[in-house]
Order: sequence, then C-alpha cells, then structure tokens
Amino acid sequence: MFDNFSPLCYNLAMMSTEATILIAGYRLPVVVERVNGSYQATSPALDGFLVLADSLEEVLALAPGVARTLLEAMQDKGITPPLPLEEVQLPTQIEVLVPA
Repeated sequence: MFDNFSPLCYNLAMMSTEATILIAGYRLPVVVERVNGSYQATSPALDGFLVLADSLEEVLALAPGVARTLLEAMQDKGITPPLPLEEVQLPTQIEVLVPA
C-alpha cells in the first residue's frame, strides 16, 4: 500500500544499480517522561496517543505500533488524521534514539 517502486537508477559511487523506493508515513513528535517509576510516551500532535512501559527501550519499541493502531482506528471512523502524510524516498537518513 505504501511502497511505490520507480525504475532502477545507477549509483556511480557504489558501482551498482539500486532501486529508488518511496514510502509514505506520518512523522510523530513524541514526549517521553518518567512517571511513578515507569516510562510514558505521549504526543502533542495525536490526541489519545499513550504508551506506558517499564523501560525506555520498551516504550520506544511499542510507540510506532500504538500510533499506527490509533491512526487506523481514526481512519476507520472517517476521522482525518491530524498529521500530514509524508513521502520519503529511500535511501534516506533518519535519527534513531539508542539508549545507553
């Protein structure tokens, strides 16, 4: 549903062919806090988004699935998600939070 493949392009730097892939997704700002000994993630951009877990790693692992479920439920009810759908062309660079 979100993957669109374009013709192959030639990457001179790598001396190989590489498929350009477009994916669509939502960019969600998330606030992670320590609350009563647990970790909590909320989002100022998505009402109802809440993840509670015992560790930071678990909150970060669960957050995308919780957001996807909430966004799908909104769409099923005919509610337009409050976030713009973005297209990203792969390869791309992203930041990942890796707890120490």
